[in-house]
Amino acid sequence: MKCFGEFALAALALAPTWTQTPQQPVSFRQVQPILAKHCYACHGLDESARKANLRLDIPNAAVVGGDILASKLVQRIQKPLGDSRIMPPASSGHTLTASERSTLVRWIGSGGKYEKHWSFLPPSPRRVPFGRGDIDAFIRTRLAKEKLSPAPRADKRTLIRRVSLDLTGLPPTPERVEAFVRDTRPDAYEKLVDELLASPRYGEHWARLWLDLARYADTKGYEKDLPRTMWRWRDWVIDAFNSDMPFDQFTVEQLAGDLLPNATDSQVLATAFHRNTPTNDEGGTDDEEFRQIAVKDRVDTTGQIWMGLTLGCAKCHTHKYDPISQSDYYKFYALFNQTEDADRYDDAPTKAIATEKQSQRLAALTQRLKEIRTDAAKPTPERTADRALLTPSVLQNAIESDEAYLKRTNPARFAELESLQTEEAALKRSIPQTPIFRELPEERQRITRVHNRGNFLDQGETVQPAVLAAFTGASSAKGKFTRLDAARWLVSPGNPLTARVQVNRFWARLFGIGLIETEEDFGTQGAPPSHPELLDQLAVYFQQDCRWSMKKLLKTLVLSQTYQQASNVTKEMLAKDPRNRLLSRGPRFRLSAEVIRDQALAAAGLLSSKIGGASVFPPQPGGLWKVTYSGMKWETSPGEDRWRRGLYTFLRRTSPHPMLTTFDGGSGEVCLMRRIRTNTPLQALITLNDPAFVEAAGALGRVMATQGLSAGFQRIVARKPTIAETKRLKQLFTETLSDFRKRPSDALALLKDANQPITSSADPGILAAWMVIGNVLLNLDEALTKP
Repeated sequence: MKCFGEFALAALALAPTWTQTPQQPVSFRQVQPILAKHCYACHGLDESARKANLRLDIPNAAVVGGDILASKLVQRIQKPLGDSRIMPPASSGHTLTASERSTLVRWIGSGGKYEKHWSFLPPSPRRVPFGRGDIDAFIRTRLAKEKLSPAPRADKRTLIRRVSLDLTGLPPTPERVEAFVRDTRPDAYEKLVDELLASPRYGEHWARLWLDLARYADTKGYEKDLPRTMWRWRDWVIDAFNSDMPFDQFTVEQLAGDLLPNATDSQVLATAFHRNTPTNDEGGTDDEEFRQIAVKDRVDTTGQIWMGLTLGCAKCHTHKYDPISQSDYYKFYALFNQTEDADRYDDAPTKAIATEKQSQRLAALTQRLKEIRTDAAKPTPERTADRALLTPSVLQNAIESDEAYLKRTNPARFAELESLQTEEAALKRSIPQTPIFRELPEERQRITRVHNRGNFLDQGETVQPAVLAAFTGASSAKGKFTRLDAARWLVSPGNPLTARVQVNRFWARLFGIGLIETEEDFGTQGAPPSHPELLDQLAVYFQQDCRWSMKKLLKTLVLSQTYQQASNVTKEMLAKDPRNRLLSRGPRFRLSAEVIRDQALAAAGLLSSKIGGASVFPPQPGGLWKVTYSGMKWETSPGEDRWRRGLYTFLRRTSPHPMLTTFDGGSGEVCLMRRIRTNTPLQALITLNDPAFVEAAGALGRVMATQGLSAGFQRIVARKPTIAETKRLKQLFTETLSDFRKRPSDALALLKDANQPITSSADPGILAAWMVIGNVLLNLDEALTKP
């Protein structure tokens, strides 16, 4: 067996074009994306799809019958278009560019050395501690290579709005903005960051990211799409973020909290993470088929979220690009194949786990009932004498019960007891039954086999639970490898991916795009990292220095000078760094659906401050929920529930709230690794006409009617209007007011749509004109965009 390098001279003699190419060293990191894109489908790990018995994904495999194919490979990739012998063949739909051909040829000529894919190797260990300035050092070094300089620091008003939206999903109040602007202390910004991370709004905002990943929804999915109680788990996620639960613990409890020794209710509740899978209640479906579909979804989702790998291909065949065999897939599948859930109508197993408020009330009721019952049971001379007067028939059946005695002798106290008992029973019934994980007993454990071509009815060889063979470090010294072992392995040093994937995910939320753009794919088909050394150092920092603290990681990122840069773009930046991949300026991109909605309500003073609880039903267009089976109806929530944060909006998989989906929110049907930002006219129609925005404009207009135009600007974009803006908006106000004076009924109708009350002393025309100004401010590009 001979490697490519030993035949470089022979290939050189056979490839005239090659001789003209400078023999500069080429690393396999440059070559692998080319092979993965054009070659692995036919010459990769998947034996069933392999052509010519040739593998190009591992070293020393490009050999047939002892003859090295280096020279032939060079010849075939350089055949002219139209030649039947060209590689890749025309039928594949792939064509090598001149640059790709040159890279392959130079790599073969320099020895054809293979390396493991970069993300499958452990991050390089640090020689010195990771400091605050290290992020900026990596970024500036790269910028210098491109002859670019970092942008100056953003002004304080921009900075407080940016970091407030990023850490809490809400705009800062005008009072907080002014306090920050006046604060001249050198650590003023750091103190602001600490304040935002300590806010309960932080957990609400960052929980939304996790709900996307977990395919959270309030219904089961499929055709009937019946409701299901999952909000209790959503509140667990919010609490976990707010308490800064370390990410390794966060991982283990969600994947295997039920298997922890002496598992608490909270740890069991965490396992509802993987009960977010859809269940099919349609009549005539095969429960076992959909149970297995759910297990496969859990495998795919786990691989996506923690490892950034697309495992799903391997459920039907060995992965064509990454080192994941079909056997590997079903070994991993076996880890999730032993839970009791089985696509049941009642979603069993479930568990009633009280909220903190319910627990407190239940404890108070229990204590009060205990006191009353204890008092009723106390022997007293009066009760002893009273018993002497009881009839023989009563004595024959037993001494009179304590409650019966209380009822006879103290009716008021007995009524209190009955009332408390009724309240206690009702409270226990109201505790949500949340679907959870529970492992089958040993005698009922399932045997897992490979599903030939992914068909659960056509099963092949038996497999034992294990993690992917390409990643070492996972073993079980005692007995069978369990789901708990796998969860712990995912956050162990033996797994090179989890810390990288999570760091990249947080980076993407702050900077608009990850150090690796393809958050969902760290495999050979994924995009290469823009700053590989920085990604590795942050991954090690997250594990070792932060001890998996998500708050500490976020604090480090937002304290960097890179994050604090102004987002203004110059022609030079746009030419050399159009998508800001080099971080030559601050992050600027459109806000997410929930933040756009929450910001409008917060600026208007309408946003509810309630945290947690059952999902709510803000206004949505009529007629969307015409359902054949369930009879479910969208009943708009009353009171402040109408203005809860977008996080709490009831999510029906087959009909999500249109405001959220129009701004690229998910349906909860599948794991949503990243939201792709779109730009459509429908989005403008939403922010102009959706009831939440109309009502916000009305409330904001009422504020400006008494406090002036500047108050509206400060509430939304954290600054005062310019002279030019003031002039234009005053002109709009004057023209609009004139129109309403001519048609006062229009003003009244507009205020009614905005739920704005009209008092005898108020001028409807003025209020309606200010409402129009509020609507304009909420639709400013600056308002909808991260500054």
